[in-house]
Amino acid sequence: MSFTVRVKEELLSLKRFEKSELAAIIKMSGSLGISMGGLTLSVTTENAKIARHIYELLHHFYGAKSDIRHHQKTNLKKNRVYTVFLDEKVEEILADLHLADAFFGIETGIDASVLEDEVASRAYLRGAFLSSGSIKDPEKGKYQLEIHSVYTDHAEGIALLMQGFLLDAKTIERKKGVVTYLQRAEDIIDFLIVVEAMQAMQEFESIKVMRETRNDLNRANNAEMANIQRTVTASMKTINNISKIVDTVGLGSLPSDLQEVAYIRMNHPDYSIQQIADSLQKPISKSGVNHRLRKINKIADDLDK
Repeated sequence: MSFTVRVKEELLSLKRFEKSELAAIIKMSGSLGISMGGLTLSVTTENAKIARHIYELLHHFYGAKSDIRHHQKTNLKKNRVYTVFLDEKVEEILADLHLADAFFGIETGIDASVLEDEVASRAYLRGAFLSSGSIKDPEKGKYQLEIHSVYTDHAEGIALLMQGFLLDAKTIERKKGVVTYLQRAEDIIDFLIVVEAMQAMQEFESIKVMRETRNDLNRANNAEMANIQRTVTASMKTINNISKIVDTVGLGSLPSDLQEVAYIRMNHPDYSIQQIADSLQKPISKSGVNHRLRKINKIADDLDK
């Protein structure tokens, strides 16, 4: 089961009955038709539980008895599509939910009464996510929450609802419509709190913490490996320079303090600067050892002049 499905199942388990939630679902997944008896309403979804939820919302608020129909998709995924079909009280429902436009279609924007009410805004976002929302598996790649809309003004309205809860929501046009999206993990966590998907929020937050911990460990390991590589490179350069001095003027030509450091470096190429410092007859600081090694390197460089 994908993370998106788990979020939607948790939202359905809340058993919330809010008109704003129903309005969002109809707006985003509904279509109107005409029969001998008047307007008909069809609301489609690929989730049987969401179809049942739509049926219950229509019956709870309007006493309307809809039919749940289904058919198989013809594409490779072969998902089953469910349609909640209603042929009674459609005009009454659209008017009550502020969805009907002047030409008996469905309004493309979000009604001001939703935008101005916090409870209604939460419910609308819950319905919008149930209808066409998705969250990328937080275990994989970048964080992303998306809600797909057909109309630009509706996508921007959803962004406004999110921004009302201080979420950094943006919109982008795609081939099949417009997407309202969140990309920051903190915003997605806050969105899950807004729609009351608390179990999903805790799961998402836990995965986020684990990912950040793994990333911190990887960065620390990479930094350690880089330090080791730098130490090895510097050590080999100094050893080569000491060998040059031995082959030309002899190690005895060096001052005694440099000879001592040179012997330790030659005999212990894997020693860190601190280990060299600790191995001297009279231990000195790491900066003191570095100073002596630089002197040895300069003497070797001067032999080429």
